[in-house]
Amino acid sequence: MRTLLHPRPGLRRRRGTAALAATTAVVIGLTGGPPVASADPTGGAAGQAWTATTDGPNQYPGITVDADVPIRMSDGVVLRASVFRPADASGTAVDAELPTIFNVTPYTRLVPALADAASANPVLGQALEQLGAADLSGTPFDGLTELTGGLGGGLLRTFGVNRNLVQNGYVQVVVDVRGTGYSEGVWDVLGAREQQDTVEVFDWARSQPWSDGRFGMAGVSYSAINSLHAADKRPQGLKAIFPVEPSEDLAREIVATGGAVGAGFMPAWLVAVNGLKFAPIDSLLRGDFDPQWLAERLADPAVMFPQMFDALLDGGGDAANDGAFYDVRNADIERIQVPTFVTGGWHDIFGRGESRIFDRLQLPAGQKQLLMGNGYHLNPGLGHGKEGAPPRLDVLERAWFDKWLKGIDNGIDRYGPATLYQQGGGWITASQFPRAGAEYQRLYLNGTPSGSAPHALVDGSLATAAPATASTHSVAPGLRAACSRDTAQGTAGFGAILGSACTQDARFAEAEALTFTTGPVTEATEISGPIAVHLLTTTDAPDGFWSVTVNDVAPDGRSTVVTNGALLSSRSTLDESKSVKDASGAYTVPVADLHADTKHAVTPGVPLVLDIGLNGTEVKLAPGHRLRVDVAAASFPRYLPMLPDLEATGLKPQRLLIDPANPSFVNVPVVGNAGW
Repeated sequence: MRTLLHPRPGLRRRRGTAALAATTAVVIGLTGGPPVASADPTGGAAGQAWTATTDGPNQYPGITVDADVPIRMSDGVVLRASVFRPADASGTAVDAELPTIFNVTPYTRLVPALADAASANPVLGQALEQLGAADLSGTPFDGLTELTGGLGGGLLRTFGVNRNLVQNGYVQVVVDVRGTGYSEGVWDVLGAREQQDTVEVFDWARSQPWSDGRFGMAGVSYSAINSLHAADKRPQGLKAIFPVEPSEDLAREIVATGGAVGAGFMPAWLVAVNGLKFAPIDSLLRGDFDPQWLAERLADPAVMFPQMFDALLDGGGDAANDGAFYDVRNADIERIQVPTFVTGGWHDIFGRGESRIFDRLQLPAGQKQLLMGNGYHLNPGLGHGKEGAPPRLDVLERAWFDKWLKGIDNGIDRYGPATLYQQGGGWITASQFPRAGAEYQRLYLNGTPSGSAPHALVDGSLATAAPATASTHSVAPGLRAACSRDTAQGTAGFGAILGSACTQDARFAEAEALTFTTGPVTEATEISGPIAVHLLTTTDAPDGFWSVTVNDVAPDGRSTVVTNGALLSSRSTLDESKSVKDASGAYTVPVADLHADTKHAVTPGVPLVLDIGLNGTEVKLAPGHRLRVDVAAASFPRYLPMLPDLEATGLKPQRLLIDPANPSFVNVPVVGNAGW
């Protein structure tokens, strides 16, 4: 079925765009070529040119869509796709071979179509942009500001159909992965067959009259992971990818972080996708449905639920432990050879992996880009397009594909290559992440009160010297972390609706935590990279669970989480092939070995050393601020130990031992001078 999509009335221009376009033209005229992107998060003059290009007049006035295109796979399964092509003023698809952008999604093509319709509607689109720009700080609804901030940053276009790309000389193909949407088959959940499908979709596209054989891949979350999978297969014609919030290591990031299930995300996500795969039931009501489609849906209506229940209820099954199940589903990053622009967020559910993808890519600077914001999974693009911030996501996406699929020298390869939101500061540009010059420094936990956390279960100190006095500090599981940034992160951002009193201030949760805090820093102190925490512990039960955050504490006492991590005591064995140590032999990146055969028994009362890896972060402590480590015995719903492990903990108190002979410490990557 082919439909003409009328363009949104009027040009999609922000305030001042006409003047910006004129300025850009002058810059280009003076330099004799495209502006060079500077070491500036905004992209400088080049960034202004990218925005002017995106918001300027379109090459083609309209779009046509073939809404239900069958693509037969080699095993006979038929996938369904929507093909969006530029159209002339009469609504006829242009007769030209064009580069093609693919979005391969499990959320049914209806969801991207709704996102496109919302952004394209002149009333609703403007309302969404205004909602994204709204500042409700200081009100009971300030959580909405944090949650919806990505709407004005190009999220809808990047997630859905980017009609700006289509109206400027691209074809966009949105494909339902097998077993979802209108596609036949059983959902393979990022498995080998699903990955092969993407390669075969490229094979199909090369034979289409509208294709010039040059391909790009885009999309958010699952679609972003699919783009990494496609790129590591090195298919013919794939020239560049623009993954927004992809995963590097599904087990460690959200499914079984530190050995505990991401209960705030995984069950709800599986319910959503399994429900959405029945959304095309409209064809059944019309009487033109595919009987095979319906039979396959009914044969396996709840894909992955058995694995989830196995993991939650008995700690077994494919999803509970690292191994072959995840080996197939984690992309082989080092095999990727095409230019890759990775966008993520420090508090995204995949926040651990996005910077690691950038680091693992074997590509020169410029051909690989990293953009890390301060948002959650639901709001990539938070703050984009504002003064001092990167351009909107749709602007960057257009510039990226114009460069690598059309050969336009627009300077995007000279952007970044690491554009980072510095928590406590603002947007910065770096040559790498962690930033050059970052050196690890130990801060030791001790029981001496810091005087900064009277509200906490324990108010201890952090210092550059090892403790001189031994002490023991007990902590028990509680539920206060339901009001925390951990909850916002673990629910993909939905928890931000609780407001800044939870997401921007950990003091409520710290009433059930051991806190260890430095004195006020005497000068600005910058942290860049993953953080490691080394703890000497004991438990009263055959297992224990430890949740750790590192926080920026303001002079008024506000305690803001900047990164986090967790570990079951029985998962203390590290994967040495993936872990990293500094010159002193202390871990900087401890990676828990989550294979089933490395889980071990814990003897109650016997000291056990835990090295807990916290996600990479970028932080600036202003003078007068403090650094704090929070240690808790629970953080639900971000982490939920599997039932056998939960039973093993007995929900009993756990103890952190401060021992001068074997001190606990946090290993912090500091750039420049530290003001401890």
